[in-house]
Amino acid sequence: MRKSLKMVCAGVCLTLALTSCGTASQNPGTNNQAAGQSSSETVAVLTTEQPTIVTTTELTTESTTEEETETETETETETTTETSSEIETTTEAETTTEASTEAPTAPESGDYGSIDNTKYSWWFVRNDTHTTPGCQYDFDISQYHAYYVNPSPADNTIYLTIDCGYENGYMPQILDTLRDKDVKAIFFVTQHYIETQPDLVKRMKEEGHLVGNHTKNHPSLPTLSIDEQRAELESCANCMKEMTGYDMDPYIRPPMGEYSQRTLQLMEDMGYCTVFWSIAFLDYDVNNQPTVDYVIDHFNQYVHPGAVPLLHCVSSADTEALPRLIDTMREQGYRFARLDEFCHF
Repeated sequence: MRKSLKMVCAGVCLTLALTSCGTASQNPGTNNQAAGQSSSETVAVLTTEQPTIVTTTELTTESTTEEETETETETETETTTETSSEIETTTEAETTTEASTEAPTAPESGDYGSIDNTKYSWWFVRNDTHTTPGCQYDFDISQYHAYYVNPSPADNTIYLTIDCGYENGYMPQILDTLRDKDVKAIFFVTQHYIETQPDLVKRMKEEGHLVGNHTKNHPSLPTLSIDEQRAELESCANCMKEMTGYDMDPYIRPPMGEYSQRTLQLMEDMGYCTVFWSIAFLDYDVNNQPTVDYVIDHFNQYVHPGAVPLLHCVSSADTEALPRLIDTMREQGYRFARLDEFCHF
């Protein structure tokens, strides 16, 4: 029987103020790869518990199951809001398409009630053959301008993405590394991050990075009404413009990797490409960080052409590993490019 490990990255966030593989599959379970596990195994795990879906008030743990299918729903532990950080690099010559200069807006009306709202949690099938991972199989996410890889990479390209829910003191160092290594990334920011770190968000744009929408309150979007979902995205985009003078780039990462066909349709109608991921590991828990060697080994084992890695800005391990990671990937013939090289309308 084929073995599979389902790995889901599910986030924990506090409410403020108060996912190309052609397909997708309903919540298969939640667990994440253990931080310090040896990369010699197809999949590493932390506990012996069965996979569980982690809610916004629970932390994700790794499940010990020898299955090779990994599920990852984006996770973010936060002391005041949600966390997310992922980097994308660009060093050698890269062909990028300019992102829209206007913040996307949703249509005033639409018959969304007829669109399936079954909630899914993003997962993908990891392999160590350096080929495109498989992913969820229920419907074709690309029909909604949703991606988790560059489906037709011309070469060995990596598109770093970094989720930013709150600042943990590492962003200046991350930006310094990207500048010094001539790499561009996309940062998915929450409204809280923009409000508390406007200068860092300005610096992201000034240094040529993309800044995508990670919503206002980091909710599970399929659980909200259409108006509530629209408000989550528009509020974050408006805050970006007001606080930094820059428009939000037309990319969205659904909080916790949770989505539905209705949600994907709405985000497309609002002018957003939805971005999931093809490489991820447990890096969001600030009290349980992997080693730098683990981060490098994970990429060495699972990197593939057209990869979209998920990193978190609160991770000390990611921050420390980044310079060496960029150098190591380049030594293996990879280049780093900005997401809008392939991901756009």
